[in-house]
Amino acid sequence: MLRIRFKLAILAEVNKMAEGRCMKCKKNVEIKSPEDVVMKNGMKAIKGLCGVCGTKVFRIVGKAK
Repeated sequence: MLRIRFKLAILAEVNKMAEGRCMKCKKNVEIKSPEDVVMKNGMKAIKGLCGVCGTKVFRIVGKAK
């Protein structure tokens, strides 16, 4: 049962599109070409481009494991 839940959680994470707040559009947008990065302080983040206007979008996700 635990194995099934774990697989479902992984599938949900893969299918979820990355979203971030665009400062130029002033709304939440889908991040085009998202890239996972680890910052100097060890926090995970996603960076990419705004799906509407094309400016850079950066979203902090959480602590890296």
